[in-house]
Amino acid sequence: MNRRHALKASSAALALSGLFTLPAFAQGTIKVGVLHSLSGTMAISETVLKDTVLMAIDEINAKGGVLGKKLEPVVVDPASNWPLFAEKARQLITQDKVAVTFGCWTSVSRKSVLPVFEETNSLLFYPVQYEGEELSKNVFYTGAAPNQQAIPAVEYLMSKDGGAAKRFVLLGTDYVYPRTTNKILRAFLKSKGIPEADIIEEYTPFGHSDYQSIIAKIKKFASEGKRTAVISTINGDSNVPFYKELGNQGLKATDVPVVAFSVGEEELRGVDTKPLVGHLAAWNYFMSIKNPTNDAFIKKWSDYAKAKNIAGHKDRPLTNDPMEATYIGVHMWAQAVNKAKSTDTDKVIAAMAGQTFKAPSGITSKMDEKNHHLHKSVFIGEVQADGQFKVVWKTKGPVVADPWSDFIPENKGKLNVPVVAKK
Repeated sequence: MNRRHALKASSAALALSGLFTLPAFAQGTIKVGVLHSLSGTMAISETVLKDTVLMAIDEINAKGGVLGKKLEPVVVDPASNWPLFAEKARQLITQDKVAVTFGCWTSVSRKSVLPVFEETNSLLFYPVQYEGEELSKNVFYTGAAPNQQAIPAVEYLMSKDGGAAKRFVLLGTDYVYPRTTNKILRAFLKSKGIPEADIIEEYTPFGHSDYQSIIAKIKKFASEGKRTAVISTINGDSNVPFYKELGNQGLKATDVPVVAFSVGEEELRGVDTKPLVGHLAAWNYFMSIKNPTNDAFIKKWSDYAKAKNIAGHKDRPLTNDPMEATYIGVHMWAQAVNKAKSTDTDKVIAAMAGQTFKAPSGITSKMDEKNHHLHKSVFIGEVQADGQFKVVWKTKGPVVADPWSDFIPENKGKLNVPVVAKK
């Protein structure tokens, strides 16, 4: 005990004398929560988002931080365990006292934490495309709503340029995002005159790895005369065996194109993409997009990944859509805090309205003044032999999000305005 007190006294004396400087984080910081799965079935997608948050925080701190204070990340691992997401969220808010949290990938994880953020009147930035049908005062959705990804992708498949598909396989992981998205897409397809007999749905659990029988079923369905397309909402590490089995069974894009909503550059890292050339993904960003802002974003990530020795990325750095959405969210939040001159939740929410940020996608991304969603351009990309995507279609400009899909009848009359948090 005496030795410990002596060390403290010695450190204090040295600090006062200027012989060494105490760590910057000891001078008062703003804590930022990072809530992404670093283990389990979703780690393949989420780990890189944790690193993206840390990169953005380093970038902001290098420019002086926020409100004159450094940002201090608090990283937790909910381990692809949905109830654990809620537990870890509460820990970040009540014990670690974070000012904001960036996290979640699956909608089931977001649904798990939502009551915690609303009850505590805290802020969550959610960076992944989702099914809509939700709007919370306490969440900013920087990924796509269905009208910013799913609907445009299916419209493309039905167009002459997209192959004029007439039959559809809705294939997803068995949870809320794929099922709700497919409910919307079924109604959309019906409105376009597609009969029920020309739509099949298949769901598999998280972590599913045997797609042999499902792909055989798709081949049989496609052989029955009409041009068929697969719409994939498979999430996490199941995408690797799914795409490998596509290649094994020789299901080429020229025969049955697959358009994925949760597969990007990162998910294709462990797959031989040569047999998959021509299959599609719909996102709001691709690494292959050419513009100065994206060039700078890719270089920042490449330099960061090498400096931090990030597994996989130190030798082959990849960027993807949820990384861009994460990066935008962190910077927009910092801008809003500086504007509000406070980290108070309600003041930051007010300051977030209309925030803009030059996005790597090439547009100036804007946070809608009312509905907590970004205005986003939509891109459809074809898989290339090197695992990158060639953009084959894009919207003329940013699309305003519609969280409450018009293809769900009970949404009639719903306003795209966040509800007041529960007291």
